[in-house]
Amino acid sequence: MRMLLLFLWSLLPIGAGAYHFGPGQDRMRVDQAAASIDRAEGLACDARELASIQGDEAARDLWLAAEAAYSEALDDLPADKVDEGRRLRLERAKAQMFVSRLPEARRDLAQLVGELEADPASVEPALLADARGVLANAQYYTTWLKRLEGAPRADWEPEIEASRQNYKLLAEELDRRGESKLAALAKEDLESSIRLARMDLSELQGLPLPSQ
Repeated sequence: MRMLLLFLWSLLPIGAGAYHFGPGQDRMRVDQAAASIDRAEGLACDARELASIQGDEAARDLWLAAEAAYSEALDDLPADKVDEGRRLRLERAKAQMFVSRLPEARRDLAQLVGELEADPASVEPALLADARGVLANAQYYTTWLKRLEGAPRADWEPEIEASRQNYKLLAEELDRRGESKLAALAKEDLESSIRLARMDLSELQGLPLPSQ
C-alpha cells in the first residue's frame, strides 16, 4: 500500500503537466482571451463615447488600444472557437477603420463576409448583416479616398459598385426580418453610394470626409 501511494504521488507532477499542456492550457487561453475581450470592449465603448463628444481624432488612441486588445484575444482564442473568432475579427475591423488601417480592415471584412455567406446554416443572420454593413462602409470610404487621390474610374468604380450591392443586400435582408428602421438606414446608405459614384470630383472635393 505504501509503495502504491508513493507511485501515485510520483505521478502527480506528470498529471499536472498534462493538464497544463492539455485541457488546462486551453482553459488558460480561453481565460486570457476573455480578459482581452473585456478590455477591448471597454476601450471601444470609451472610444465611441469620446468620439461622440470630441470627434473621431480625439478617440484615436483608444481605438488603437482596442484594436491591439482584439488582436490579443484572437491570438489567445483556441482554433475551435470559430464563431467567437469571427465576431472578434469584425470588432477589430471596426476599430481599424478609425486608426488609418482601412485597407487591412476592408480585406479582412471581405474575407469574413465570404466565410459567413458560405456557412449559412450555422451563422446568425445578425452577424452576417453586421459584417456586410461594415464591409459596405469600408468600400464606400475606400471609394471616397480613391476619388480624392485622383484614381481613374476603372480603379474606384468596382469598389463603389460592391458597396452599393452590399447595401442593397443588407436592406433586403433587414426588410425580410421586419427590421424596418435599420432597413431604412441601409437604403439611405445605398442612395449615398449611388450619389458618390455620380458626383463630380470638384463637388466631392468640397465636402468633408464622412465620419466612419
